[in-house]
Amino acid sequence: MTTFAPEPRAAARAPRGAPARPGATLGRVLAAELTKLTSVPANGWLVLGTVAATAAAAYGLGIFVRPDDGRSGSWVVVSGFVLAQLGFVVLGALVGTAEHTTGTVRTTFAAVPRRLPVLAAQVVVTAAVAAVTAAAALGASWLATVPARAADAPDLDLAVPGAARTLVAFVAVGVAVALLGLGLGSLLRRPTDAIVTGVMLMFFLDAVLRANPGRFTDTVGALLPSAGRRLLEDDAAVAAMDAVTRGPELGVWGGGTVLGAWVAVLLGAAAYRLARHDVR
Repeated sequence: MTTFAPEPRAAARAPRGAPARPGATLGRVLAAELTKLTSVPANGWLVLGTVAATAAAAYGLGIFVRPDDGRSGSWVVVSGFVLAQLGFVVLGALVGTAEHTTGTVRTTFAAVPRRLPVLAAQVVVTAAVAAVTAAAALGASWLATVPARAADAPDLDLAVPGAARTLVAFVAVGVAVALLGLGLGSLLRRPTDAIVTGVMLMFFLDAVLRANPGRFTDTVGALLPSAGRRLLEDDAAVAAMDAVTRGPELGVWGGGTVLGAWVAVLLGAAAYRLARHDVR
């Protein structure tokens, strides 16, 4: 009796003419995150508002500076950072919380199951947008303070020790503050919580501690991320700050190290929560 073996099943074939679809590469994730950020009109207004507020603050502070105040021309130009940092915190917080707020985070992580590339892309995109915003704000502040520097305020002299550093630090610290906001947003996942916490760390606590100088308060203040603003002071101003503090003397680069540590810890904590816990 003759037996017949069953015919092997035909291998599944892709439909003819269908293009091959690449996986979730880092480039595609970066493009997606950039599209998410730029497609929201409020983010564009936030950038423009940050630039305008920075220039306005620099102009307002510059017209009150006199040659005997001990302020340098570089301080006049970067003085608007007092308001700019608020815009950077909000920018980072909104990037970190946007999808958790709208509920689209599940769709994103279904497309990118490893999750961490999404956070990495958000870091790159936030840093790039913050750098462009900071550079534009610095340029606007320079233009806004031309009348003040032509009158009683000191002129911008890059030969003054630390003057050039303050201009570069304006952009660098702006990027770091935006990444601080991103870390808070990715960790807390609610925009209000992230923004309020960022404002507390960068503004409120620093102001309270400065109003109550002492060994303990000066030590705590030196360990806050607001210490990064020391990079926006020229060398003489930093030396004067260290001469009167009762806490640690951070020098020129110590404040930047403290701010960088805060950013690294917050982003690390956000990455751990993202990789180890569920999203809601």
